[in-house]
Amino acid sequence: MDALLAALADPARWRLVGLLAERPRSVGVLAQLAEARQPQTTKHLQALGRAGVVTSQRTGQRRIYALESAPLRALAEELLRLADSAQTGGATAVAGVPGGPRATFDRYGLHLDAERSAADRPGWADGRTFRFHRDLPAAPGPVWRHLTEAPLLADWWTPEALRSSELVFEARPGGRIVQEYRDAEDTDGSDAAAGRAEGVVVAVRPGEHLSYRLSPLLPDGRIAFTAHLDFDLFPGPAGTAGTPAATGLDVRWRITDSTVESADFIAGIDIGFGQSLDNLATALAAFAGSATSPSAAQPQHTDAKDSQS
Repeated sequence: MDALLAALADPARWRLVGLLAERPRSVGVLAQLAEARQPQTTKHLQALGRAGVVTSQRTGQRRIYALESAPLRALAEELLRLADSAQTGGATAVAGVPGGPRATFDRYGLHLDAERSAADRPGWADGRTFRFHRDLPAAPGPVWRHLTEAPLLADWWTPEALRSSELVFEARPGGRIVQEYRDAEDTDGSDAAAGRAEGVVVAVRPGEHLSYRLSPLLPDGRIAFTAHLDFDLFPGPAGTAGTPAATGLDVRWRITDSTVESADFIAGIDIGFGQSLDNLATALAAFAGSATSPSAAQPQHTDAKDSQS
């Protein structure tokens, strides 16, 4: 396939393929129709022959070239597969987002246009709120641990295709929060960080309520905006045999200190944090299935933990 693509990439050779698609032709006629010199036309045809896209035979004093359809059909099938994959967003859809990564990309683009248009002055988004609700497949204790322990936070606290590269969460009033995240495929950290945020914990009632402030940073280190987040946990219906008790989780975002440059961040809150909560539900389901110690179901107060993933 690589040789075929390289052969077809030259515009002169592509022109010859088009002429041969009509009917087999001699080198001389092809050179005339392509308005090219015959020696150069011969070289192009030889390159196409090495790629398997043309064949030839000598008839008297002339060499006649014909197009081979099989390589082109194989290429067409591969291009159609890629087009279908791009249209559907990949083989698997992102949790909670119909259509997968491409649909997420398009949704974010719409949000981005709207928020950039609205971001006409400092404070433009102050007072904006975002609300989320999830019924999570675990008791309040494990949910609390996933909200406050850095190693467990790292399992879910980024949108799809991102990973936590630095994470500090001190689950006490006044405790420090640091979150840096990178592309999940940037395994060696050579690409620029996708984002960084710093904040402080405001209130902690283990197993019931958590609130904190978190400020995404612009590339120059300035605060883009400040998000005030409130998490409220409440027991859900009791689980049946083999099914853990559920926990309801309500999350509220409130925006202050918004800058004009914050539009790109705010455009992604609804999509990105929704994906993170879907990740939380998946992580809790796996955690519930693997937890064996009684401490896994107890609310815990944690100090700072750094997690490198």
